[in-house]
Amino acid sequence: MAEKKVALSSISLIFACGTALFSDGYANNVIGAVNTLLERIYGTGSGGITTNYSTTLSSVAFAGTVVGMLTFGYLSDKAGRKFGMMSATGIVAIFSGLSAASSGANHSLDGMLAMLIACRFLLGIGVGAEYPCGSVAASEQSEEEGIAKNSQHRWLVLATNTMIDVGFVIGAFVPLVLYWIFGDNHLRAVWRLSLGLGVVPAVAVFFWRLRMEEPNRYKRDSMKHVRIPYRLIIKRYWRGLFGISLVWFIYDFITYPFGLYSSTVTNAVTGGNSSLTVVFGWSVVINLFYIPGTVVGAFFVDLLGPKVTIITGLLAQAVIGFIMSGLYTQLSQHIGAFAVVYGIFLSFGEFGPGNCLGVLGAKSGPTAVRGQYYGFAAAVGKIGAFIGTWVFPIIVTDFGGSSSPKGNTGPFWVGSGLAILSAIVVYFFVTPLDHDGMKKEDAKFREYLEANGFDVSLMGLPEIETVSYAEGQEISSAIKDTDSETKV
Repeated sequence: MAEKKVALSSISLIFACGTALFSDGYANNVIGAVNTLLERIYGTGSGGITTNYSTTLSSVAFAGTVVGMLTFGYLSDKAGRKFGMMSATGIVAIFSGLSAASSGANHSLDGMLAMLIACRFLLGIGVGAEYPCGSVAASEQSEEEGIAKNSQHRWLVLATNTMIDVGFVIGAFVPLVLYWIFGDNHLRAVWRLSLGLGVVPAVAVFFWRLRMEEPNRYKRDSMKHVRIPYRLIIKRYWRGLFGISLVWFIYDFITYPFGLYSSTVTNAVTGGNSSLTVVFGWSVVINLFYIPGTVVGAFFVDLLGPKVTIITGLLAQAVIGFIMSGLYTQLSQHIGAFAVVYGIFLSFGEFGPGNCLGVLGAKSGPTAVRGQYYGFAAAVGKIGAFIGTWVFPIIVTDFGGSSSPKGNTGPFWVGSGLAILSAIVVYFFVTPLDHDGMKKEDAKFREYLEANGFDVSLMGLPEIETVSYAEGQEISSAIKDTDSETKV
């Protein structure tokens, strides 16, 4: 009974750290429906919602996310995981509410859009902060007492990437429900409430985290009170960081535009059906395919390991993408078949890179700079997403436009080719990750620093007196004091 309580407590802490990533999925996906609603309300072209406004609104949160990832990556390592997590949820709550309340001077459309875009950027900072703070803390909790070795990666995935995907689904479902409630005559209420409801999960997680402490691994091995030796760190970890960052860039370049433009894709397939129920409904169906991919993948990642799982998912996604491109004409005549195949394409993306990039990014580096390591890799990924949202319409246009079969299949040809390239990069640049990998890596990192003349006795927080390593080595504060006296 006591062991079960410890296990449940440990799992609860993992979810408390990672669950706020739900806000990432929700915020990034709901804006696709909001864009559609704004175009219906204010029209398109001159005097309405221009293409530049629409694309900026979809992509500006990614720019804020990059700023949040890089800034809070440093703060996560230097100010602490909890400080970063609490700040992140506060920012998300505030600017979700302000996004919903967007208004311009004299109720001008341009002013309202400018405020909405500004709030989306600032909201993105909070969302970005969750990655190097919440995800990193969740990864450190996943190797704590009570978590079975053969389920460490699983719980981390379920608490982070699965939460993002649940956010995707809810972000597609909420506008549909609100549309059912308010109807065509009150679309302003639909888009404002769709954005405003993002406050609810952020506030809930904020209170959930209030009584949390810093993860034990951070207490033991952080460099909060010592200068970080970046030259030594880059020399040891650049190769793995390069591989993970590049794959993350390519994956987000493919995935986020497809998610954001799912309404556009389904609109084309349904023959331009003007019913928002049809467009939003199919968007929900497609986004639901993220869930089986991430959940099934969570159970395979411990069995196969993150490296093998990510390669498997990428190659499977490439195959499905090529099938969609080759059979688009036939599939577009059967909406159900199109949705299923398109959904499987997205599902394999979550099975592999969606789940495993977070695990690799959080567990491949040392605790001392884990926030910055993860934040940098994830930021590169979000830059891919930002570029993808701008390039996606250009790809469609260059292939013949959304009204032509080639215009709609072009992105799948490109996406499938990039998935194969990603698999190759993972194979050559990413190191396999074992269970208890962080404990082992932190021990090796200390040895590496000592061999290069760094005083490792300065690492960790002052209140921690004993540090245990996987090899069974015990380093106590008393021994540190004795060593210091001997050196003097």
